[in-house]
Amino acid sequence: MHFTNSSRTARAAAVALAVTLPCVTLVTGAADATSPPAQAVRVHDHLVDVPVAGGTATIDTTTLRVTARTASGSVELSAPAAGAPGTPGRVTTTADGARWTYGNTGLTVTARAEKGRLLVSVRSTGSADHTLKWPVTGGDPAASALQLPRGEGLSIPVGDTFWNSPEAGLAGSSTGMDSGLTLPLWGYTTGRTGVSYLVPTDIGTTLDIASEKGRLRTTAVHTFSRGDGTTDYTVAFSLTDGSPVAPAVDYRAWMKEHGQLGSLKRKIEAVPANKKLLGAFHAYVWGKARTPEGIRKLRALGVDRMWIGYDSGPNPMNAAAVSAAKEAGYLVGPYDSFANGQDPATSDTPTSTWPDKVYPDFCVQRADKTPEPGFHDRGCYLSTEAFEKAEPTRHYLADRTRQMTANGADSYFLDVDAAGELWRDHSPSHPQTKAQDRANRLARMKRLADGDKLALGSEAAGAWSNQVLSYDHGSGTPVHDGLWKAERDKQKWGGYAPEKAPDTFFKPAELPADVAKAMYDPTYRVPLFETALHDSLVNVERWELSYDKLPRQKTDRALLAMLYNTPLNFVISGDSLDKQGGELAALQKYFAPLHQAAGTEPMTGFRTLTPDRTVQRTSFGDGTLTVTANFGPKTYDGLPGGCVDAKLKGDKEARRLCPADVNR
Repeated sequence: MHFTNSSRTARAAAVALAVTLPCVTLVTGAADATSPPAQAVRVHDHLVDVPVAGGTATIDTTTLRVTARTASGSVELSAPAAGAPGTPGRVTTTADGARWTYGNTGLTVTARAEKGRLLVSVRSTGSADHTLKWPVTGGDPAASALQLPRGEGLSIPVGDTFWNSPEAGLAGSSTGMDSGLTLPLWGYTTGRTGVSYLVPTDIGTTLDIASEKGRLRTTAVHTFSRGDGTTDYTVAFSLTDGSPVAPAVDYRAWMKEHGQLGSLKRKIEAVPANKKLLGAFHAYVWGKARTPEGIRKLRALGVDRMWIGYDSGPNPMNAAAVSAAKEAGYLVGPYDSFANGQDPATSDTPTSTWPDKVYPDFCVQRADKTPEPGFHDRGCYLSTEAFEKAEPTRHYLADRTRQMTANGADSYFLDVDAAGELWRDHSPSHPQTKAQDRANRLARMKRLADGDKLALGSEAAGAWSNQVLSYDHGSGTPVHDGLWKAERDKQKWGGYAPEKAPDTFFKPAELPADVAKAMYDPTYRVPLFETALHDSLVNVERWELSYDKLPRQKTDRALLAMLYNTPLNFVISGDSLDKQGGELAALQKYFAPLHQAAGTEPMTGFRTLTPDRTVQRTSFGDGTLTVTANFGPKTYDGLPGGCVDAKLKGDKEARRLCPADVNR
């Protein structure tokens, strides 16, 4: 089974999947190709009826409340906007929908059906910045779970005591949809159905989460700003079957329909080095591990695939070490960043040191004309527009890349570009909107991947970057803000010494209980990112959270990696290779054939097999791979707790891994 192209629909795909793989729940509310032609939009009084897959949606123009009539009853898609949208004018019908205005707020709204979804677009014609708090979701009494693309993804019971508590750090939060979520969506399970909310205009939109009477509610807040280029706002609503991954299936269909979905197979054809990602774990190397001898030692352990990265400090990997890595079949590349600039006389890292007057001339300027302070107030953030204007003649970025890959590196990790906050630049010499900032980042990442033929990765990869990246180090991790507090505690977490194996990476640490629960409790985790993008890029956890950094989470993290068909990441020094190399090798040996077979295939199924959600199953491609993981303490259908079974097409017996039993 394959997901559909724009001429077919996600629901039809789900029906096909259900035939081949019974009970697998990848069903979404996009239009049903087998349904009769859609009825026209109907306007009556102040109500607009729009036919959608699975029922009829109704918008109340006086409040922007949205409901839907389905075969199983009525469901609320949005409560009234938080704050009146204005006084609606007369509703007029168009060729494919309806339009009305709110004259006193300068908003024009269009509503129509597209591929079975309700598509509502709001345009601001006013000159002043203002916000619209809508849609307001989760208020339907039947709402039972919230789907949230934090990292890989979460599905949270709306009444869960922990997630409604201050310790979870969710209620009361406001998250930018352009950088704080990995996919521009959220969803709800509502009784026997569900609702998916996609926001293609994610720049300028936040998702606010509140706890009301012990239940999680969400509100999208869009800021209309001419200066930021956010005068248009669109939300696509879909009725789904209530599966926790249905919003991601819907978004995958949307991306295919709009030419936004990348393909790892095509990236391998364009850049052959990308093929070495299949079956590979990821690791940053230190000390003797970044020497030819260290690389050969890793290969001698039986590790036949690996992504090897190194920092750009005073002792990067030399040409001999890079050559040894490539001879071993590994990808190898530097860590770099184009985002920060510091005074060359005092810069604390080579990646922030630029020639000429890049610093301070390229600094992003705030509205008050002061520089935007860089990460941890170091230097400043650099304007992508300034670089793009200079690049045709000055070649700052091309020269940097050439310097960083002169040792023969065939991969590149570009921090921040695909993950960091987007900037509006008020500089008169290089002004930019946030949308221009994103476009500039995409353009320069595309040059690295397609032009320089490098296997390109970045930090947590927003879905908007999926066509240019081959891997990421971050989108696999659903970060709780308490992680940053834990990392700042150098006594417990470790600092940046010793140089050959800094404690911040190598010293085992324990997360606070609430942080660990929010990030790694498998009963809340769902593969939203993999459902949407598994066959587009390789998704990995944050690079500073190596597999050995969090001993208490090792088993669950290994099971999640195998269940989602995503690599584990490590840090390696000469000493750690001696102590833990055998464990790494055993885990990689299990993972490699599974990922080589299914790494370029879509995730086609996810479901939980027990009421407590501790046993979960995924599938990839048309029967290419099926994985069952038991996160609980009890044996399930012959699968012991803490173990995973995987079956490739043609396997007579399942391949079993029990991470806690792997020799260390």
